[in-house]
Amino acid sequence: MATPDKQLSAEQSRQIADTIREEIARRRISRQSLAELAKLSLSTLEKVLGGRRPFTLATTVRLEQALGVSLRTTPEAPAHAHPVNGDVAPDGLGAYSRRAVAWIEGTYVTMRPSFGDKNAIFAYLTAISWDAAASCLVFHESERQDAAYTQYGEVAVPNQSGHIYLVTNRHGQHRLITVARLPISGEMFGIITTLLAGRGSLLTPIAAPIAYLPVKMIKNPTFGRILPDNANYGAYRTHLRRTLDEPFAMFLPG
Repeated sequence: MATPDKQLSAEQSRQIADTIREEIARRRISRQSLAELAKLSLSTLEKVLGGRRPFTLATTVRLEQALGVSLRTTPEAPAHAHPVNGDVAPDGLGAYSRRAVAWIEGTYVTMRPSFGDKNAIFAYLTAISWDAAASCLVFHESERQDAAYTQYGEVAVPNQSGHIYLVTNRHGQHRLITVARLPISGEMFGIITTLLAGRGSLLTPIAAPIAYLPVKMIKNPTFGRILPDNANYGAYRTHLRRTLDEPFAMFLPG
């Protein structure tokens, strides 16, 4: 009887996917070429890089051999892990207990304006869960049309501001999302501050409203670039406008 192929943890899978995307960009090779070198189907590679399927040990070994690099860090421990302190997050994230933030955990349909089309909305999924190794909440995006830019990171919940911060730190390059959460419905509204990728190596700071809706609130969610002819466009736009209309966030004129 064959032994089942071991699946890697969600955190390890995120780290490996991030490393592979960096190697693809650095070497300027296509995903199709990498899949052929690793003797994998392109579909399998796309799913693991997009977060729709965890990496298995066999898949990881094949990719390591194809790239000639090690993709695995210490098993079951993220590279950015903080010292474990039971079920209490590090002070730098708000020193919250797991029980105190359990209400934030879940999967959210995430929407923000499209950076490339002023009439479109960009939508994807964000999962927030407790990471026992890092002893804090972490988030991971999926179903992004631009899978190469899929983000993951840690969640800070300081009691002073009453806001929630989703922080990405990739080799010192940061992306910050600041949101307020409605206690009954679970929706979150706020601002994303990131870098807009331009031509060549050009990166431009950009800020935009962002909204998170518990996935159960949307019957048939759609993802990617949502145009006015999409069935969810009106609802997405209404939710997104709440960020500034209520207002949960403000943009001051220059």
